Amino acid sequence: MTQQQLSSAQQEARKRSRQLAAKRVAGHAYLWLLLVVLYAPILLIFIFSFTQSKVFGNWTGFTFHLYENLFTGYDSNAQVRVDPNLYRAIFFTAVIAVCAATIATLLGTLAAIGLFNMKARLRKGITFLNSIPMINPDILTGISLFLLFVFLNISRGFVTVLIAHVVFCTPYVVLSVMPRLMQMNPNMYEAALDLGATPAQALRKILLPELRPGMVSGFILALTLSIDDFGVTFFTKGSNGLETLSTFIYADARKGGLTPELRPLFSLIFLTILVLLVIMNIHTNKQLNKQKK
Repeated sequence: MTQQQLSSAQQEARKRSRQLAAKRVAGHAYLWLLLVVLYAPILLIFIFSFTQSKVFGNWTGFTFHLYENLFTGYDSNAQVRVDPNLYRAIFFTAVIAVCAATIATLLGTLAAIGLFNMKARLRKGITFLNSIPMINPDILTGISLFLLFVFLNISRGFVTVLIAHVVFCTPYVVLSVMPRLMQMNPNMYEAALDLGATPAQALRKILLPELRPGMVSGFILALTLSIDDFGVTFFTKGSNGLETLSTFIYADARKGGLTPELRPLFSLIFLTILVLLVIMNIHTNKQLNKQKK
């Protein structure tokens, strides 16, 4: 290779190196920009939960006043009680979310087991039908359930909201449990039956321990989806005064502003979900490390 060719090759290598470095910098910049867009609003809510100003964005000094108001239900500065509808909304949101997530986890786990034992062609068809509610717009699901309850002459209220939440949460649980079934040795269940275990005993002692990580992740996902939902809840809650956090916030915003105590509430919900996800990821990593060993 001549000196000129060597110099040309070196220049080409440097050019490629600069291009790769530019792509790497652009990729990192895009990632950080995306993270800022996603988490900046949450960070702002968290920051302004430590000031007592009723106007969001107006910093009046660091204080735990809003947290105190949230837990005591009384604003000592204004000498008034915090809107009692907020606490009713928190109560119904928590009850509906826990009940819906629990029922959806049980139904979704059993459905995933049944789906896994189907023939391949039928399993693909049912899996496709299971994915439709997940990509279906919330407003369409809410209106469909609303019309169903009206057609069946069912009074809308707590029960209809709970049923609706179970309906749209269950497919997500199925999706969370199915990968664990795919990874599991299918001979374990059959071996338990051959050794004299009943189907119920094999389900309880063999399948459920293996599926527990998928069930936990499905439960947490169903819980967060239920807490977050607005469209389905709005159309199925009726007019009996039932409110969840999403519908309360909607009604509160239409009045011209949001209750300041919502800021510490949002911060606590976010931190709780974050802690649950961290614990779940740590547990999953430990399980994977055990399997590798």
